[in-house]
Amino acid sequence: MAFDVIVVGGSFAGQAAAIQLARARRRVLVIDAAAPRNRFAKHAQGIVGHDGKPPRAIVQEATRQLLSYPTASFMDAEAVKAERLDEGFQITLADGSRETAKRLVLATGVKDHLPPLEGLWDRWGTSVIHCPYCHGYEVRDRQLGSLASSPHSWHQAKMLPDWGPTTFFTQGEFEPEPDQLEVLERRGVRIERTPIVGLHGDAPGLTAVLLADGRRLEIGALFVASRVSIASPLAEQLGCAVAEGPLGPYLEVDDWKATSVPGVYAAGDAAQAMQNASLAIASGTMAGVGAHQSLMV
Repeated sequence: MAFDVIVVGGSFAGQAAAIQLARARRRVLVIDAAAPRNRFAKHAQGIVGHDGKPPRAIVQEATRQLLSYPTASFMDAEAVKAERLDEGFQITLADGSRETAKRLVLATGVKDHLPPLEGLWDRWGTSVIHCPYCHGYEVRDRQLGSLASSPHSWHQAKMLPDWGPTTFFTQGEFEPEPDQLEVLERRGVRIERTPIVGLHGDAPGLTAVLLADGRRLEIGALFVASRVSIASPLAEQLGCAVAEGPLGPYLEVDDWKATSVPGVYAAGDAAQAMQNASLAIASGTMAGVGAHQSLMV
């Protein structure tokens, strides 16, 4: 095997895994396609010591630090195929080249799938956002909206009044249960059952939403609990077990971030139901340590 561990994905989780392995003096290769989920956001918030920095700047600094270790390597490439070999794994890249390792860490992230409403993607990461902990403070005191995209969306709407006056748009499809309505009312959330059909304001900004009955409501930021899918086919190719979360599938892992396939570890958004940059870093650290521990044979 050319490497002890290949880490596929070089954003927060992948970098966190790789540096643990590099510090353990293991030969580690990070393969990154430079398409992280957070590429739509200008700033990353809530990360200790890095609050407010551009996500790309954080990753670039992490890469610089990683490559100061002599056993670490980094490759700008897309991994398209993963196979088990007798003594490890083989990763095939988009250009046809191959790399081998004794262990894999999959930190490939997820893809967001937004409701089919024109203008959402134009504002994604700025005024159309998904995580109150990641973005709520930056849109505080505006008129906030929560756009229902699943039965779980009411939970997001429940949180938002801590940042600003909130309207929950059920889109005529996701009516909260009576006990959920009671919680929303107690939190001061307004329920709007007429669907949003349009967004107003110069993108990526947002000033108002247009409803199907012709009304226009002032909204300064719209939260959407986007559905997600695992961004890379590698885990499926290897046969890793998948669980279904409230917003989409994620890879099943144990406390050391080992998947159901021996020798394969997973971290970050693709391996947890609750997704957040700091949580991704923590899970990447555990995956790196877990992979290292498994090499002690």
